[in-house]
Amino acid sequence: MKEKKHKVRVMILKKYLLLVLTAMLMLVVAACGSSEEASKDTEQTGSEATVEMPDKLTMGFIPSQEADRIADTVKPLEAKLSEVLGIEVEARVMVDFVGLVEGMRTGHIDIGFLNPFGFVQAENRADVEVILKSVRNGSASYRAQFSVNADSDIHTIEDLLEAEGLAWYYPDTLSTSGFLFPAAHLMDIGVENLDAHFNQVVVGGHDSAIGAILDDVNAFATTFEDARDRFEAERPEIMDEIRVIGYTNEIPNDTISLRAGLPEELKEAITNAFLAFNDDEEMIQIMNEVYTWDAIEAATSEEYDVVRDVFAIFEDQLSQ
Repeated sequence: MKEKKHKVRVMILKKYLLLVLTAMLMLVVAACGSSEEASKDTEQTGSEATVEMPDKLTMGFIPSQEADRIADTVKPLEAKLSEVLGIEVEARVMVDFVGLVEGMRTGHIDIGFLNPFGFVQAENRADVEVILKSVRNGSASYRAQFSVNADSDIHTIEDLLEAEGLAWYYPDTLSTSGFLFPAAHLMDIGVENLDAHFNQVVVGGHDSAIGAILDDVNAFATTFEDARDRFEAERPEIMDEIRVIGYTNEIPNDTISLRAGLPEELKEAITNAFLAFNDDEEMIQIMNEVYTWDAIEAATSEEYDVVRDVFAIFEDQLSQ
């Protein structure tokens, strides 16, 4: 009798264990299935994000000369990039740096020809990524230049300390060489209040700043070095009419930067397309006509730390 009861218990135990093992197996299979589905979903989503390309790319430029002239000059650049990238590329000339930075933040501008300050600001506000920088005269940096009419009584930057009320012509408040580095330099040598000391006039372009002091001896202009070159072909005497009175410290060159959210493969293709211009005389000539670039090379965000230091001085003013 006892042996019979023992056999019954063993059979019940075996059935119980079989049920438990079956249930565990079902859970494992279900978990693996869910994991595989999740993995497939993730792979699909990631793949879709990687291959998703915009139908059109928009490049943003800031006038260093007349806006209409830039728009015409860069048309071959539009065509070349469209051909190489297989995506329509359009150039747009913005009113100022603020508009370009905002355009990249909102996704309306994909490729920005940003000056150093514009890049630093765009990186802070919109996670913009620098990929390339310009080379001018064999150098990846440049200086801001202070200039006056040749008949002016101002002969050095230090003379500006004693000359309150002069007109100060510059391209834009976000222009690295046109305003921000010169402004920081003037503060370093003792100008306590820029607004009170000078009559500041925003003229929209570096050549416009030089042009303004041709007819004004009670003024100075701040531009990139040497903005007089833009006049020399049509006005050879410009070098005698405009006198350079000094320079700022070195500034890293202008950038080609990309808005956030572009596919990695597209960013790489854009980078390679521009670097290939170094071997394309026509394209480099266009870059020279627009921004006096002689070549293009890779850039990193860390190279612009010196710009961030100066930007910090004016950050509150520029955020208004």
